[in-house]
Amino acid sequence: MPTEKPRYTITLDEEMLKKIDDFRFENRFPNRTQATLELIRIGIEALEKQQEEQKNKPSSEETERKGL
Repeated sequence: MPTEKPRYTITLDEEMLKKIDDFRFENRFPNRTQATLELIRIGIEALEKQQEEQKNKPSSEETERKGL
């Protein structure tokens, strides 16, 4: 059954493919697609957390003003 979800293709080097396959087998994902989607999800969550921390981090001017 064809999927209605958008698709795109990426090209990887052997080292990256091996890392994805290792992650897949260690975490018992049934296929590379699901493992790759999980890695993308983890990466996006980490990026959002990092951006939130940067947004909440006082600027150097605020730090100097507070004497920190």
